[in-house]
Amino acid sequence: MGIDYYKVLQVDRNAKDDDLKKAYRKLAMKWHPDKNPNNKKEAEAKFKQISEAYDVLSDPQKRAVYDQYGEDGLKGQVPPPGAGGFPGSSDGGGVFTSFRFNPRSADDIFSEFFGSSSPFGAMGMGDMGGSRAGGPSGPFARSMFGDDIFAQFRGGGGGGEGSAVRKAAAIERTLHCSLDDLYKGTTKKMKISRDVSDASGRTTTVEEILTIEIKPGWKKGTKITFPEKGNEQRGVIPSDLIFIIDEKPHSVFKREGNDLSVTHKISLVEALTGYTAQITTLDGRNLTIPINSIISPTYEEVVKGEGMPIPKEPSKRGNLRIKFNVKFPTRLTSEQKTGIKRLLTSS
Repeated sequence: MGIDYYKVLQVDRNAKDDDLKKAYRKLAMKWHPDKNPNNKKEAEAKFKQISEAYDVLSDPQKRAVYDQYGEDGLKGQVPPPGAGGFPGSSDGGGVFTSFRFNPRSADDIFSEFFGSSSPFGAMGMGDMGGSRAGGPSGPFARSMFGDDIFAQFRGGGGGGEGSAVRKAAAIERTLHCSLDDLYKGTTKKMKISRDVSDASGRTTTVEEILTIEIKPGWKKGTKITFPEKGNEQRGVIPSDLIFIIDEKPHSVFKREGNDLSVTHKISLVEALTGYTAQITTLDGRNLTIPINSIISPTYEEVVKGEGMPIPKEPSKRGNLRIKFNVKFPTRLTSEQKTGIKRLLTSS
């Protein structure tokens, strides 16, 4: 059969006109010689072959001849004995009827699709001196080709090389977690509702349960992505669904990076004479921490390894920082002042 035009255009043998046009647009943009200055000779050969394949398969008569007799039949060679006449032959019985195949110019076909035989120069991809062959430029180029085609010519576009398919913008949702959840880790179930399309293009709404594994030590702002869980619609890649961790305030502890802090109210007497801190951790353990130092308003007692888990190093934890709010007396009697002065002076 010679060249397989269906393989050249990367379509199946039942391809419709729209399939052929889509395939031609993609391949012609990829292999146009002006877009391939570093391998121009190979590109020219490919570009010509793509154009010839489209010329044949998009013309019903040429396609019928090609399907029955292949490339040889198109180019005027006698079909094998007993193969039957070409479409339109007067006897229909094996007498070869001449078929004239005059391939159209590759540039002419390209111009029909894109308004110019070389639009790349007009859009900054070929000659820097402006458009060639009267091709459109500036906003006219954009309006003629459409935003998706224009983006692909310029090397952009959201659907990969030569594709006009775009991806819908990501959907972000806040996932509220308690400090206990982030300390111990937990599993959350989220029910979502979205539109999905079947093979016939019919859309139905389905509900789905997503499972989110919260790892110990995760921080506010951590993102969990479920790829392409948005609504399905024709010509658009579904959006990603992104959950963003937010931390609810805790009644006792405050998170400071990987550390936890807690503030205890103590009297001036306790600050000066000693204090024992009793703390229940987020996983339910009771800690008894005696503090024998003099506690000033800026003093912190640091308990190593009793903070938040560190996600990248599960065996390690931050620290627990005990802070103090020292309550000073609002007034002292003369006797109290004298007594305190005597005690502090003697020490």
